[in-house]
Amino acid sequence: MQRKQTFLILTLLLVNCLSCAQKKQYKLSAVAFYNLENLFYPTHEPYKYDEDFMPHGAYHYTERIYHKKLHNMALAIAKIATDKIPEGPTLLGVAEVENSQVLKDLVNQPELKSRNWQFIHFESPDARGIDVALLYNPEYFKIINAKALPVNITDGNRKLRTRDVLYVSGKLDGDTVYVFVNHWPSRREGPAASNWKREKAALTCKKMIDQLVRINPEARIILMGDLNDNPTSQTVVKTLGATGTPKATGTGGLYNPWLDYYKKGIGSSCYRGNWDLFDQIILSYGFLNAKTADWQYYRSEVFNKPFLTTQFGKYKGYPHRSFSGTRWIDGFSDHFPTIIYLIKNVTPE
Repeated sequence: MQRKQTFLILTLLLVNCLSCAQKKQYKLSAVAFYNLENLFYPTHEPYKYDEDFMPHGAYHYTERIYHKKLHNMALAIAKIATDKIPEGPTLLGVAEVENSQVLKDLVNQPELKSRNWQFIHFESPDARGIDVALLYNPEYFKIINAKALPVNITDGNRKLRTRDVLYVSGKLDGDTVYVFVNHWPSRREGPAASNWKREKAALTCKKMIDQLVRINPEARIILMGDLNDNPTSQTVVKTLGATGTPKATGTGGLYNPWLDYYKKGIGSSCYRGNWDLFDQIILSYGFLNAKTADWQYYRSEVFNKPFLTTQFGKYKGYPHRSFSGTRWIDGFSDHFPTIIYLIKNVTPE
């Protein structure tokens, strides 16, 4: 039996500002990001501080908990964007995965196996051993190139170990797209004291983005990740130069659709009653220019569905996370996924 297409062919009624409405056909594609909150494999790996996530570690992270964690993550991922696209995202960036083994186990969970997802992952020098990765549907996204971009952070003579940026180029339904998957350094020391580290991560991306847009100002670029900074933060607004409105995004610039969400108090994670929107998906001008873009930005969504949300108690409304302290509570993640939708005009001429 022929496999169902990933993309829905939608008939949208678009109102032309100059004349009457006309029907056009569009393909719809989803790109998502999800911080999986400590998806570790329950054995120790050399040179990683992963002892807490072993059976005798602080989290008592047994094989049973590991497989339950996999099931919960797969259950959540399986529902992302499926109200609009039955097969879910074409691209899914993830953070806080320990190694390729957990990714193999994840995509082979019963909830996801039929999608035949593949993934790109490189081991990074992060001290805890957590990395980023890109899951993708190989039928609709063809890899051209992939590499890790090191984030070089030094404190005096000491080199700090943090996550690399994952850079992937590929063909999305025939169109070249460049993807950066990020997990910037944490705020554990406080936002101000640690800002310089995230500045280094932002500059790592910006340097490569500048190279791409110098070659092609219309390059279609997606920067996604847990930035540990909000849409209003200096690293996002000034270093990346991401604006909050399409009209303010110039040729070669970046557009951040999450600024309005954040100003309205909508976030993807919550700490001490304050909502943050660290999990962002930022787009280049190439997705906004209707005259030249094949794939265009359509809309965005924080995937804060009730089943992913704590329903009672002190943390009601927060993401229903996997652990409370070090105690397994059979949840999902301390972050909500975020999604953007892209459309492509396929109206017959």
